[in-house]
Amino acid sequence: MDPKQILRHCDHTLLRPTATWPEIRQVCDDALAFGCASACIPPAYIRQAAGHVGNELKLCTVIGFPNGSSTTAVKVFETEDAIRGGADEIDMVINLGWVKEERWDDVLGELRAVKASCQGRILKVIVEACLLDRTEKIRLCRLITEAGADYIKTSTGFSTGGATREDVALFRAHIGPEVKIKAAGGIRTLEDAADFLLLGADRLGTSAIVSLVKAAEEGKQTTADL
Repeated sequence: MDPKQILRHCDHTLLRPTATWPEIRQVCDDALAFGCASACIPPAYIRQAAGHVGNELKLCTVIGFPNGSSTTAVKVFETEDAIRGGADEIDMVINLGWVKEERWDDVLGELRAVKASCQGRILKVIVEACLLDRTEKIRLCRLITEAGADYIKTSTGFSTGGATREDVALFRAHIGPEVKIKAAGGIRTLEDAADFLLLGADRLGTSAIVSLVKAAEEGKQTTADL
């Protein structure tokens, strides 16, 4: 698969707690230069990033991140605040404790509340698949579809595991036709990225793919200069 085609599906991501504005700005610049779907950055930098990129790049941020245990009201406030700052896309972590307790009505209510607070922006729901069993994953596919969310997202990248091919295939089999998949966490090669897209993922949350393509292009330029 052409690297440029892969990059169009990448949310170029920097969510490290110690990330600084110069690093965030570079991520935005690289996402723009390489034609990524968005830059996914911490909420505290959204307003500053929006001022930097204007309408040239979609900005994604995270809500209830990384544990998902904020109250629904807090997640709604975080979402509304991010949108006021210029966020175009919202990646929200579900309440995993509610999933384990099978509080499905509460999970669905929260999904609907956050979706409404997105005001038409894209909502990606992070389910942290590495902490779920098959039955829980399938139930969440159905609830995310029912709530009208735009994506199911595999992982935060901050737990015990990232995206797997098995989870992407399972999600594809159980989400509604209008719901898309974002694979995130541990996608470090172009081969991995291509595999996830071929399996049915529409977005990739990754920091590695831009770096790989950038290094390859810089290598070619250096060779040409010799």
